[in-house]
Amino acid sequence: MTKRQIVNIVNFIRAVERYPGTDEDKREAVRNQIRLMDEYGLKGTFLILYDVFEDAEYMRLMRSLDPERYEIGIWFEIEKYLCEASGLVWRGKTQWEQYCDTGYPMGYTKDERKRIVDEFFRRFKAEFGYYPRVFGTWFSDSFTLRYICETYGLDAACNCKEQYGTDGYTLWGGYCAQGYYPASKNIFMPAQTEAEQLGVPMFRMLGSDPIYQYDLGLDVNSDSRRAQKVITLEPAYDDRGGGCPEWTDWYFKENYNGECLSFGYAQAGQENCFCWSGMKKGLEYQFPKIAALQKEGVLVAERLGETGRWYKENYPLTPASAVTAHGAFDDPRKSSLWYNSRFFRTNIYIEDGEVWIRDLHVFDERAADPFENTVCSDKAATYETLPVADGFVLSGHGVRSGLYLYDAASGEKIRSEGFSFTETAANECEADCGDILFRLLENGVEMRRGKEFVLRNVIGRTEEHCPSVLSYNEKELRFAYLGLEYGVRLTAGKFVDPLTVRSEKGKVRAEIVKY
Repeated sequence: MTKRQIVNIVNFIRAVERYPGTDEDKREAVRNQIRLMDEYGLKGTFLILYDVFEDAEYMRLMRSLDPERYEIGIWFEIEKYLCEASGLVWRGKTQWEQYCDTGYPMGYTKDERKRIVDEFFRRFKAEFGYYPRVFGTWFSDSFTLRYICETYGLDAACNCKEQYGTDGYTLWGGYCAQGYYPASKNIFMPAQTEAEQLGVPMFRMLGSDPIYQYDLGLDVNSDSRRAQKVITLEPAYDDRGGGCPEWTDWYFKENYNGECLSFGYAQAGQENCFCWSGMKKGLEYQFPKIAALQKEGVLVAERLGETGRWYKENYPLTPASAVTAHGAFDDPRKSSLWYNSRFFRTNIYIEDGEVWIRDLHVFDERAADPFENTVCSDKAATYETLPVADGFVLSGHGVRSGLYLYDAASGEKIRSEGFSFTETAANECEADCGDILFRLLENGVEMRRGKEFVLRNVIGRTEEHCPSVLSYNEKELRFAYLGLEYGVRLTAGKFVDPLTVRSEKGKVRAEIVKY
């Protein structure tokens, strides 16, 4: 199968919310998004909040879209119009709330969630003559998306990028970038089997910087609760991000360099609440660039639903994917490889000549959605996967956490000035970092070196998102987290203690196990 490199332009619209700017400023943003996409012949998706139905100008704009190039879907947040039209009492203090207990479905009972969904889909069909086939939200509970898929059907869904406390809520440890089939019990977890997966691909939004986004704003000397800053393709970020031409050029070069295993992906576009003044510079640079790259054959700009249908036609299970960056946009001494499979994710990171594993999280389709049978009564909510190593949340007390590599004889850290990427088989790749080679497998990691080495899990803080160690022996380490038991089994190498592995004949090979 020929690899595809895809960009989905997804713009979503709210008619009423609390962000600065007048209603007309926000309508101007949508008019100019359409104008630019028309000018450069780009396909794209508009996702609308329920309150858009109450605004004649937005509805005029949506009905004017060429269906050959545009699609319309739903942006799923709950606001006053939708809540009351569903026969429920709106608990928010304003028309629109960003909080989980009012603005998202986990803040409602299952019966209320169904009533809200049914009203949104009913009204959409009444206005446009068909049910929407694409669904977007910052995040949703699993029951709601299951109900939508079973009742109405979808071609694709999209959710927020990884973030830890950024908007008061947390999505952490998930499938980074690209797309995955969610587990039906917990849509933030990729499923491992067809039997347990929801048959609609979920695509991660916003185009995150593969080097900086992960731990942007980290202060290892601060032990306060983590909250990430943002560096993404969103055009509203103009210091470094999608509003900065230098960063944008770098991002497109690295994200669409072909080192993707299955397919390359990013989501461009912007929510209208930033107003045209907030996105003008970024979109007027990005959209012609996307058109030029499409003309060159580097990527294809298509609607979210098209990507979802293609994904379902080609992948019965979530394929492994990779995102590489051979140097940061402002520092050639920093490089990164993100590897994702249906079993786990990991990040190999190089900074100033030092190489280590910055992150490793396990996926488990057995994990229960925290709000499956519970109504969220807090403003914030958390969805997470199963940690093994975490260079962001577990850093602190002066320690930058991660899986670090040391020469067994000298005790010095293993160093590298860069890496080369090779796809070795379906769902597998290698990162040759000079003094050490990483082989990334669908259900594990292998490390090889000409000399013996030690791998040590360095942890700075354990206050949150830290697993319990249940047991270990030379060949197996067993954890517990979120009520699940999982672990790491070695077929090469030996555990010295729960935090330390020593190589055997210059090799460590580990696979993920579940109990």
